[in-house]
Amino acid sequence: MAKSLVVVESPAKANTINKILGKDFVVTSSMGHIMDLPGSKMGIDIENNFEPQYIIIPGKKKTIEGLKKAAKDKDNIFLATDPDREGEAISWHLHNLLEKKKKKIYRIVFHEITKSAIQEAIKHPGGIDINKVDAQQARRILDRLVGYSISPLLWRKVGRGLSAGRVQSVAVRIIVDRENEIRAFASNEYWDIEAELAKKTSLDFARDRENKENSFIAKLDKIDGKKAELENKKQTEDIVIELKNEKYIVSDTKKKEKRKNAQPPFTTSKLQQEAFYKLRFSASKTMRVAQQLYEGLELGEEGNVGLITYMRTDAVRVSKESLEAVRHYVDSKYGKKYLPDVPNKFKDKKRIQDAHEAIRPALPLREPESIRAYLSEDQLKLYTLIWNRFVSSQMAPAVFSLVSVEIKAGRFILKAQGSQQIFAGFSIIYQESEEKNDDKDDSENILPPLEIKEELDLIKLSPNQHFTKPPARFSDASLVKALEEYGIGRPSTYAPIIMTVVARNYVKRKEGYFHPSELGMVVTDLLMKSFPTILDLEFTAKMENELDEIEEGKEKKTSVLKRFYGPFEKELAHAKDNMRKVKGETVKTSDICEKCGKPMVIKWGRLGRFLSCSDFPTCRFAKPIPSGIECPEPGCGGMLIERRSKRGRHFYGCSNYPKCRHISRRLPSPKE
Repeated sequence: MAKSLVVVESPAKANTINKILGKDFVVTSSMGHIMDLPGSKMGIDIENNFEPQYIIIPGKKKTIEGLKKAAKDKDNIFLATDPDREGEAISWHLHNLLEKKKKKIYRIVFHEITKSAIQEAIKHPGGIDINKVDAQQARRILDRLVGYSISPLLWRKVGRGLSAGRVQSVAVRIIVDRENEIRAFASNEYWDIEAELAKKTSLDFARDRENKENSFIAKLDKIDGKKAELENKKQTEDIVIELKNEKYIVSDTKKKEKRKNAQPPFTTSKLQQEAFYKLRFSASKTMRVAQQLYEGLELGEEGNVGLITYMRTDAVRVSKESLEAVRHYVDSKYGKKYLPDVPNKFKDKKRIQDAHEAIRPALPLREPESIRAYLSEDQLKLYTLIWNRFVSSQMAPAVFSLVSVEIKAGRFILKAQGSQQIFAGFSIIYQESEEKNDDKDDSENILPPLEIKEELDLIKLSPNQHFTKPPARFSDASLVKALEEYGIGRPSTYAPIIMTVVARNYVKRKEGYFHPSELGMVVTDLLMKSFPTILDLEFTAKMENELDEIEEGKEKKTSVLKRFYGPFEKELAHAKDNMRKVKGETVKTSDICEKCGKPMVIKWGRLGRFLSCSDFPTCRFAKPIPSGIECPEPGCGGMLIERRSKRGRHFYGCSNYPKCRHISRRLPSPKE
């Protein structure tokens, strides 16, 4: 009979560990948290040092009965929940639940679900890290204080069913701020001139459009010794005419070698960013698939195997064993020239928790191709990404030859730049991605051998018109990057933050990029005016640091909560009396109610603005505003809504009528 019980969060993880430990152990799952704050009320005793009032989560009674039954005849109980704050809190609740059985209860921690890691954890059990539990509780209490205080206020001021969150509202603010930048952006016209040049000895060869190895592109850089700034077509065309009559002489050449070092293994934020760029995975999808790889998958005769280390981390360090394993792999697979003499070392960014290793393949290293048959398409893609990044992190730098050439043409200076790879190094298996960029890559401009004072032939001049662009909207990747740079949230919270703001209809995802909804912009504006502290980026980052300090034992949970609640309570009291009541605002329209014939008005609700009968509540007819397109009249700010003329014809008119009388026969395209 099994003597020990091991409790984890998920059935998949339980299944993997059960096959590792064998008959002396029973491994079962708590199915996540078993206790939480009540949903029907705040559940925080503010007067009693913010004591949380935990209850058994509805629907978990059967799970708890099963856990108690499983623990009844066991000598030892090992709590093996995830090695983070949430996992520690789950173990704490489990400990409180099962300690009445008077069993020996231990907390074990591991960062990869492999035989060696599990057995080592069993050999060296510990106890609950109460500082980590306090940090998790402090976050939960802070979020509850904010959410359950501000959300009812939004119900009264905007519409029932709305909600606010301490961190999520700040994330929406970041997206709204970017949208305001985009809308305020004034695009400016500018031009550049590209010259296709060739060595004199190869002019005929270069003119052959099928083969241009000896031609290259140079850009106009200076005019009369000053930076070239071309503002319009006329100015550019005049310079093109002048350039056609000049001689092109090489005035300077520079050549240098550049080394590009390998990147560290993935942290959570970097994995989410790269998975978006390379695989087009959302942050939540990345974490869902990563969880599957971590908890274990069936690999034929091997059974359930955990394939990666724990996927919520902000550290780039790796274990000594994994470092030795990957260096041996690089040496045997690619040879000595791809292996650095000493292991590559990487520095962590800013202040981190450093609770876990970087994300890497679990030991032993399994090549993606060797397990292709057992993984889904998404699992294989993400595992391959993690594998390639980890292996490349311990490879030699890529080496490039960089060439820059300066060409004089009368009073003009043109510049050409190019590069050529000398040694692939780590890039043979991995290249880091970036946001899409419309600019041409100079590294693709291969330059022929050129000598100073050498005269070149002009093949073609190309004037190009451009317009300055507004900042790009956030994607999953760039929003995660911004959250990390601002110090908002932590590795375990990035994906939930994004999921929440989309689910609340404050943000819409369009073609992979986030657009704030009209509701999101209005709610953000209200919160920024009434709760400037809560919506402040620096304040939110400071709170994250204080939560870290609770975990490190440098701060007390109660002290942090008291410092927060005093100023917050004052802002809340002021907002109750002074926050603008959008809910009561109406905008008259010329639309007629389809049920009673009374005029329709625009009102606010939890999903944004909508058309409602002016005779509400006697008549409850309502319908959505169909277009969602802003009025194109400068400074108006109204929305185009569908209307019907006296003759029954449909058209789109401004919601600010009669102040604004703009009409359109068809709906214009949304502004991007």
